[in-house]
Amino acid sequence: MPIPLTELHYDSGTLVAPTLPDDERLHALFQKDGRTGVFRAPALHYRDVVLRLRECGLPYEDRAKRFEPVELPLTVPIEPFPHQRAALEAWTRAGGRGLVELPTGAGKTLLAVLAIAWVKRPTLVVVPTLDLMAQWQGVLAKHFSGPVGMVGGGVNDRQTLTVTTYDSAAMQMEFTGNRFGLLICDECHHLPAPSYRFIAEGTLAPYRLGLTATLERADGGERVCEELLGPLVHRTGIDELQGQYLAPYEVRRIEVPLTPDEKTRYDEARGRYLTFVRKLGVPLASPEGWARFLAQSQRSDEGRAAYRGYREQRRIALTSSGKLDALWKILLEHREDRAIVFTDDNETVYTLARKLLLPALTHHTPLPERKALLAAFASAELPVLLTSRVLNEGVDVPDARVGVVLSGSGSVREHVQRLGRILRKRPGKRALLYEVCSAQTAESGISERRRQHRAYQEPEAPPDAGT
Repeated sequence: MPIPLTELHYDSGTLVAPTLPDDERLHALFQKDGRTGVFRAPALHYRDVVLRLRECGLPYEDRAKRFEPVELPLTVPIEPFPHQRAALEAWTRAGGRGLVELPTGAGKTLLAVLAIAWVKRPTLVVVPTLDLMAQWQGVLAKHFSGPVGMVGGGVNDRQTLTVTTYDSAAMQMEFTGNRFGLLICDECHHLPAPSYRFIAEGTLAPYRLGLTATLERADGGERVCEELLGPLVHRTGIDELQGQYLAPYEVRRIEVPLTPDEKTRYDEARGRYLTFVRKLGVPLASPEGWARFLAQSQRSDEGRAAYRGYREQRRIALTSSGKLDALWKILLEHREDRAIVFTDDNETVYTLARKLLLPALTHHTPLPERKALLAAFASAELPVLLTSRVLNEGVDVPDARVGVVLSGSGSVREHVQRLGRILRKRPGKRALLYEVCSAQTAESGISERRRQHRAYQEPEAPPDAGT
């Protein structure tokens, strides 16, 4: 008796089979759809389903995918650095699935170019920002002869090689998830967000590559990345590449005192905040404790006063007058260098912009103006960039030599990303990252938390620092 043919279809981010052969592993991947009677699985399982059908020698008809192998020769041969070659080999050994963690400036984009050339399938590259979308489009257009499409920011041009944003991909995946054989997620630590998971769940792409400089998430979301894209196959740290493939660097921490008036206002505001927290008995170190504080703080006048106290003590610590003095001294000392000044919020950036008579670059800055500011910085017409978080990841600013963290969160990822912005190699370049903190405030604890990374625990002056 002949074995029935298994048909595979794609439907709005899912893989559908009207019938399934009697195979326990196949049935474990699907669920019976009670409405239609068909078997349905996340499109993510497409590769596993096809491989299992082939392994068992079961006949099937693939009506799900809308992509085929394509020739994607490189216009110019690429000779990868040892860490890029090691990452590519690890990824290909894993069957073209997995995550790669490389520092900013270590050539993640060129690694992706090599992966595309190896896979030879239509490719979708997903990035977090419009700036990165344009940057990736330029790199891919340089290395491949065909057109490179973009989807996002008002552009809807889908090609064999296409770059899109996480937001656009999440909205369109149910319609296009069967058109690409390779999915590349840049800054893939964004993927575990509930609104973005469908990007990987809803595509058939049998080949997947996740790229990041800092995979670890405080909520353990890196496990979600591994479920959606594959295991971590390669990791290289900043400390392993500095001096040879990245600029050698030094980290300097500067503590500045509060003025007597600032200290008085800080202590009063923090006392109001902590008194309420102790009354609640919540551990603020956990996300649940913080969420409980936020909820309870809006239910009484005492709670609302405590929340205002939290905001006020934080504002005083992050924007103390001593920080502005320290920043001015740093900029004077490095007047011949290009510097990026990072803050935690837009309000501080705009305050600095007014006092220093420099333009501010935030997520509110229109794209044309943002491009103009980055171009002026690259040409040295603009020596200093003031920003909040918009330059934390991805944007290529190779001419920056000095970074100043004036304020930020306790996130290790954010701090490592900011260091990475100034590490792109240039002849004779030695990068400097300053961290300016208000002494005797909670900001000291924030600083200690975000410095828990090997990049800050190695000797700050490497032997080959002069290269």
